[in-house]
Parts: sequence; structure tokens; C-alpha cells
Amino acid sequence: MKKLTDGRLYYGWVVVIVTALALLIAAGARSAPGVFLLPMQKDLELSRATLSGAVSLGLVMFGLGAPLSGFFIDRYGPRRVVLAGLGVLGASFIASASVRGVPGLYAWWGLLSGLGTGVVGGVLGATVANRWFVRRRGLVTGLFGAATSAGQLMFIPLLTALAGSLGWRTSSSIIGGLGLALLLPVLLLLRDTPAELGLLPDGDAQTHAPVTPRPTPGIMAAALRSRDFWLLCATFFVCGFTSNGIIGTHFIAYCGENGLTATYAAGMLALMGGFNFVGTLASGYFTDRIDPRGLLSIYYAFRGLSLMALPLIPPGPALVFFAVLFGLDYIATVPPTTALVADRFGRANLGTVYGWVFCAHQVGAALAAWLGGVLRESLGTYGPSFIAAGVLAVAAALLSRAISRPALKTAAS
Repeated sequence: MKKLTDGRLYYGWVVVIVTALALLIAAGARSAPGVFLLPMQKDLELSRATLSGAVSLGLVMFGLGAPLSGFFIDRYGPRRVVLAGLGVLGASFIASASVRGVPGLYAWWGLLSGLGTGVVGGVLGATVANRWFVRRRGLVTGLFGAATSAGQLMFIPLLTALAGSLGWRTSSSIIGGLGLALLLPVLLLLRDTPAELGLLPDGDAQTHAPVTPRPTPGIMAAALRSRDFWLLCATFFVCGFTSNGIIGTHFIAYCGENGLTATYAAGMLALMGGFNFVGTLASGYFTDRIDPRGLLSIYYAFRGLSLMALPLIPPGPALVFFAVLFGLDYIATVPPTTALVADRFGRANLGTVYGWVFCAHQVGAALAAWLGGVLRESLGTYGPSFIAAGVLAVAAALLSRAISRPALKTAAS
């Protein structure tokens, strides 16, 4: 790691730590609705459909929060946006603890909690990695992906235990308190760009007056006319469809239909999460060294074959093999995708453009979650859904090769 001339460690790594903590809290908060669903149903005496509607609204707002966050990050910097996002996140979860009916449920638990987690968790990591790092941006993006995985791994069992001992209301307040507690470190330690400290990305000293990157006027109009933007949206749509959408939503139900307990299925998901941590870090490392288009092509092809093989795997211990292989690839697509967005549209525009690419990811996830259930009800089995998702992933592998990759933009681009 590059050090400054006075021997201090490059300040970008302090920014990485603060950003990783924010992403960890946002990921943990986003996992809460699934953990609290049954306790909330019993306490509020509302139908599963009503509660699921609020959760779905939260997912939609999470997706829409990404382009909104990216737009403001590109114009006002990450620090102000993260402070606003954490404030909304913290307030919404604390207010959710006092919910008694449907209006408050949808306002606090759905609309505002989804917006707060989306503002913090959508494009923040990708933007910080590309503002502060060039040589190691893939590695740092991988670190942020690993922080997201860690948030889910840590919070799901923690919140399950808390909800059982303290209740979902107190647990919701604890999440909100953690979000608000992080406001002070963000305010004191997070910096928007290396130029504020007279540095270039990766710690090089400035030899001229610091330059703060500015977004290109009309960048989204230009992006919408670009074939590469639509290819990136299409491939990331497939990423969401084949990960959070079909596996994240329906894997436990699929295991249950094959005679496996929910505890066993949750253990398989936890195993996926653990190997996802490893796979995302490795993906960041390789993104710094290998053409990201080639990596995406390999990831999507591998994922597609895994999904098509899933219905053929006997239920039981053999699923460990699938969990390990699929986990390595679960969100390994994030580092190469963000690198391609930055290279194609400029690092100063990453928040704005990647925000909409990430939104496509969430649309894919939502569509797969819905279609998976519809096909299961119609056909009586999940097999065709997994195979169809696998075919889509193989198509994304081919589309990835068609994305162009111009020379890396300069720090001020």
C-alpha cells in the first residue's frame, strides 16, 4: 500500500474502513425484513401478503435509491450523501419499532427504510473505490462486496437471536441506533476525493493544484445512447435475476419441497455467503489484472451451468457442492461491472451511471422472485425456473464480450 512521504499510511484506506462499516450496516438492515417477517405477523396481526407488500416496496426503493444516490454523490460527494442515507436509515428503523398499523408499516418499514439502505448500499462502494484507487480499485471493490456479504452473514443470525429474546421492535431500534452511531465517524473521517488532501488516487502526491473530478453534463443522455450502457444493464439485470431473485428468494422453499429442513437450507445459504466473501475478494484481485469482460463472461457462464445442474443434484449433502460453487460466483460480478462502467463513462460519472445499472440489477431480482413463484404454482416444480435462469446467465456471458472498453480515464475524468 502506497504511503505518504511522511510515513503515514495512505488516507484512502481510512476511507475504505469507514465506507465498509456503512455498507455492513446497510446490508444488515436490508436483511432485517426477512428475519422479522413472522414475528411481525404475529404481533401486528396482519396478513403475510400485507407484510410482503411492505417488504417489496422496500426492495423497489432500495433499487431506486441507487441512481438517486449516484446522482447526488457525483455532484456533492459521498460524505453528505452517506450522512443523509444513514440518517434516514436510522430514523426509519427506530420509528418502525412503534408501528401499529398498515400506514406506518408501509411508510417506515417499506418506503423510508428501503430508500435509506439504497442510498448507502447501492453505489457508494463502487464510487469510493474508483475515486480513491486506480491500481487497486478492483481489490477495494471486492473488499466492499465482502463487507456487504459480512453484513448479511453477521446480521441474519444476530437479528434472529435478538428477535427471539428481545422482540422485533427492540431489535429494529438497535439497527436504527447503529446507523445513527455511524454518523459521527462518517462526518469526521470520510473525505470525498483524494484532491481534498492534495493526493491523486492510490496515494501519489499531487504535482499541481488539486483537481476535484466533476460529472460530465448530460452524461445520462449520452449513456442512454450508448450500446455499452444497455449491455451493462442487461448483464447486471441477469445477475440480479440469477442471484438475489431466484436463489435468494426460492432456494429455501426448493429445499423444503425436497424434504430438507429450513435450518439445513439456511445453512446452505450461509455456506454460499461464506464462499461469496472469498469469491468477491478474489474477483476484485483479478479485476485489477485481467480484462473485466473476460471475467464477466466466465462468471455468468459458470453461474448458468450451476443453475441448470441444480435440479439434477440429489437433495442432501450433495447440495454442499452447489452451495460452494454458486457462492464463489454470487456477487463476483460487481468488481468487473463497476470497472467497466468507470472505464467506459469516466470515474467522475460512476455514481450516476452505475446507479441505473444497479437499478437494473434490482429489477431483475424482483422479476425473478415473482416469476419463480408463478412458475412454481403453474408447473408444480422449481426445475424449469432454475433452467431458464441458467439459460439467461449463459446469454449474459455472451453479451459481456460485446461491451467495449476504452483506455482507462484519467483521475479528473
